Amino acid sequence: MKQITLSIIFLYSLFSFSQSSTEDVIEPFLEDIVSQFPNVRDLAISPNGKEAVFSAQSFMGDISALMIVSKTDTKWSNPKIISFSGQYFDIEPFFSSDGLKLFFASNRPMDNTSTTVKDFDIWYVERASTEASWSAPINLGAPVNTEMDEFYPVVTNSNNLYFTLDNPSLKRKDDIYISEFKNGAYTQPKPLSDSINSEGYEFNAFIAPDESFIIYTCYNRDDGYGSGDLYVSYKQENGEWSISKNMGQKVNSNKMEYCPFVDTQNGILYFTSKRLKMTSFEEKQSIEDLKTIFYSYENGLSRLYKISITNLIEK
Repeated sequence: MKQITLSIIFLYSLFSFSQSSTEDVIEPFLEDIVSQFPNVRDLAISPNGKEAVFSAQSFMGDISALMIVSKTDTKWSNPKIISFSGQYFDIEPFFSSDGLKLFFASNRPMDNTSTTVKDFDIWYVERASTEASWSAPINLGAPVNTEMDEFYPVVTNSNNLYFTLDNPSLKRKDDIYISEFKNGAYTQPKPLSDSINSEGYEFNAFIAPDESFIIYTCYNRDDGYGSGDLYVSYKQENGEWSISKNMGQKVNSNKMEYCPFVDTQNGILYFTSKRLKMTSFEEKQSIEDLKTIFYSYENGLSRLYKISITNLIEK
């Protein structure tokens, strides 16, 4: 119960503090590792904090593989392609609460008899222990997976599954859906309420393990700062979601912010951003100056960031 309470407190604090606090700043995460790849997004950290999985992508984003790094004391290992990835377009990992399953989205074929890619489905791998090897990928199947594209799986403590679905028949853009886990099986997915979804794009949702809050990306909303911003909504006493609110300039920039992940135990919000530090100059730049900017961390490509708000929890 203490962890649940703290997770709610720190998110309320983050939102209300977003315009005025100078104590917490956005910082790169895994900077040396991330900088080895053109684009990095979709961070998932294991429950024990010793593994991190992310998507490494090409410059144009048309190639994607899942990478894993392991933590010893305070140092992260060199990245390597996770055992089951590296052939197909794999993205958006998420650990189960016990760390023994890893969910992800992929366009891989249904079985090994073909190498022809298909639409995006939600898959998972499993292992007997945190030291054991991952299994071969398993398609989650119906009713979650369809002939449409399913993305960004998040599984809560109750095993409810939240994900992004693009359903052209509804004449809407991406929406956030839930498939409840009942009697050992997933139920027919349903879109979340209009407090979360709209006729525009809503995608890449992190849901608290106790389902008390949701953080997700809304694209080009009137109250946004440009491109995609992170929004937050809370589960109310009546079970309904509150109307989502922009998380403010503490987190969002005028570029794309997406793929949130929250470490509720330690009060850290991780996310992906395409923020760009500099776009104009007061004087002519040299080649070396331009190279420094081109290869800087905040260069408009997808990068991982974090914001620590432990001090807000303590307040």
